[in-house]
Amino acid sequence: MKLLIIGGTRFLGRHLVTAALARNHDVTLFNRGNYLTQTPAVVETIAGDRHTELYKLKGRRWDAVVDTCGHLPHAVRAAAEVLADSVNRYVFVSSQNAYANVSVPDIAEDYPLGTLTDEQLNQAYAIDTKGQPSYGPLYGGLKALCERAAEEVMPGRVLILRPGLIVGPYDYTDRFTYWVVRVASAGDVLAPGRPERFIQFIDARDLAEWTIQMIERNAAGAYNTHGRPNTLTMQGLLDECKQVSNSDAHFVWASEEFLLEQQVAAWSEMPLWLPEEAAPHLKGFMFISPRKAIAEGLEFRPLRDTISDTLSWFRTSQPDEPLKAGLNSDKERALLAKLRSK
Repeated sequence: MKLLIIGGTRFLGRHLVTAALARNHDVTLFNRGNYLTQTPAVVETIAGDRHTELYKLKGRRWDAVVDTCGHLPHAVRAAAEVLADSVNRYVFVSSQNAYANVSVPDIAEDYPLGTLTDEQLNQAYAIDTKGQPSYGPLYGGLKALCERAAEEVMPGRVLILRPGLIVGPYDYTDRFTYWVVRVASAGDVLAPGRPERFIQFIDARDLAEWTIQMIERNAAGAYNTHGRPNTLTMQGLLDECKQVSNSDAHFVWASEEFLLEQQVAAWSEMPLWLPEEAAPHLKGFMFISPRKAIAEGLEFRPLRDTISDTLSWFRTSQPDEPLKAGLNSDKERALLAKLRSK
């Protein structure tokens, strides 16, 4: 097959390229070239901005396009319109945040999606003009509207992926990487909330490999592409990190009440932690149902492999880079001291 990937140089995009080449597909990338990566020589790159240079894709033919970086509905619609006669499938990487709310567990693909008002859309467009946008609470609604835009242009020919937290090598958010690296560093490690609290994520390589297989099958429709819920606890993750890195880390568990009292930011300073009592609207966030995707062959590698590969990548590629998520060492020491004093 011939595949076009919009993006393709960061995290999931890189793994999509690897998965596609491993299955002997031809790959073309379309991106601005803002992120320097070692793209395999067999991969063609078309340099261009999706907002202003889609004309560079005209007159070409691919079996499918994978849109890894669509955030604004008008941009996704424009790409779909240009490619509608050039591809069989439009694969859109959306998010579980596209759902209207995640206050209940076991949300399936037919759950209502979010939306935005015209005022909120205008706000999102204004944010986008500032260079490196962070859409905050608008993100989920934008993703839902992007899904709708693609489907309106190419009805019945859109494959929608709704992952939650994606983890593994080349993760530029460091949300999962923080725990892998911090536990490997040993000592007292501040751990969030209840040890038995369930968490949920997916290795980017598992998602990428399954996506390529679904494209090969000419699949369409929406899929929650997430790890199995109710199978891994926070304690289980940290223990596995400890075993993989042969660390002598000691976990000091801080209650939700303590973390909120100390103004510790959920998800960013404490990755994978969401307040359970203080945020009832998020009670289903770590319990999204991936049954439909699993029925279509989505498989998961051992957690040990994800941890080991993430640690190896970090130590090889950016050992001196500050992590973009997690507590800094000074704040963690101060919080540990306060816990001991109690």
